[in-house]
Amino acid sequence: MDLPTLWYLTVGTSLVAAAMTLWERKAHAQRSRPLGIWAAGYVAFAIGCLLAMRREAFPGITGPALTNIVMVLGYLLVLQGVRCLDERVRIGRCAAVLIVLAAAWAIGGEEFPVFFWTYVGSLPIAAICGLTALVLLRSRAVKPLRSRPIAVGVFVCHSLFYLLRATVAPVLVTTYGESLLPVLAKVTMYEAVLFMMAMPMALLALIREEYQAQLLADSRTDFLTGLRNRQGFFEHGARALRDGAAQRPVSLLAFDLDHFKAINDRYGHDAGDAVLRLFAAVSRDIAGADGVIGRLGGEEFAILLPGQDSLAASRIGETVAREFAERAARSDGLHMTATVSIGLAEARSNATALAELLSAADLALYKAKALGRNRIQIAGENGVSEAA
Repeated sequence: MDLPTLWYLTVGTSLVAAAMTLWERKAHAQRSRPLGIWAAGYVAFAIGCLLAMRREAFPGITGPALTNIVMVLGYLLVLQGVRCLDERVRIGRCAAVLIVLAAAWAIGGEEFPVFFWTYVGSLPIAAICGLTALVLLRSRAVKPLRSRPIAVGVFVCHSLFYLLRATVAPVLVTTYGESLLPVLAKVTMYEAVLFMMAMPMALLALIREEYQAQLLADSRTDFLTGLRNRQGFFEHGARALRDGAAQRPVSLLAFDLDHFKAINDRYGHDAGDAVLRLFAAVSRDIAGADGVIGRLGGEEFAILLPGQDSLAASRIGETVAREFAERAARSDGLHMTATVSIGLAEARSNATALAELLSAADLALYKAKALGRNRIQIAGENGVSEAA
């Protein structure tokens, strides 16, 4: 395959990548900004390739310099799109890099045109791709995604290729003669075609996988309270029990908001929703990062407490009940009496399953309700204590 064909192939893959990215942008509104920036970068690559094919038609070093600057602009746009996954980008930095590059071409390009075109122009590309890989490696947004190592690898390989082109290729050409230059040009374009296929696929894979992960998380989250729903609670809770099997004891608190139907009937469903959100907020505040909290349905909630025995869990339950009642009483939108009944169960062995633990806590909860509500009852004990 001759060199012009490779140039045209790179132009085509760049434009196809831009079109695919813009199409994907319609389906991922939350990531429209990075997708738009990447599409602009791919268009810049296509323009740079077209300029490279006609660079000799420009006077002096204008053609090679303009080609290199437009290409580097494309890489900068890809980098800014990756950075945009975690933060807002500053285009001013891109402008500064391009100005420095233009100044370098103006100072040294006229005297060493072949050296700048063949070798020096590769250095900013190597640096920007290496930085892109580093940003992906550190990105909070894509850290849990399986496709992240692939994207990082694509940019690392491209960076290393251009670094070798800038450092090793001059030594080889000096040793074996300038007959290697056409071979170097073909190898570069072969690699460019591969890169322009792999890079957009890797970046789109990140966006799609992130979207799928968000859908999965939403399916396990209660829309009203932001807590895990029943499915999410059982999945995460079972995982917490399995991962912390050696962290015994472990306790579970089952909650039922007292007379919740009466609250809805008297104050309306908006007030009822506000009470549920308030209880969820209190639970998060008191249980902390280690507690696994879920809304199991209606006005029923549960908190799994790895590493907490029944005594510590009882204190947490009492604190949740007291804080919930206090906030409901002084809340501007509520000003109501709100109480909660609580059942508490502690795992007796490492073999205790989450369903068994919840069942024991539910039995204790039913007993607390039967004894007058607004209480905490520990499974397997006859004693009952006031919850608030």
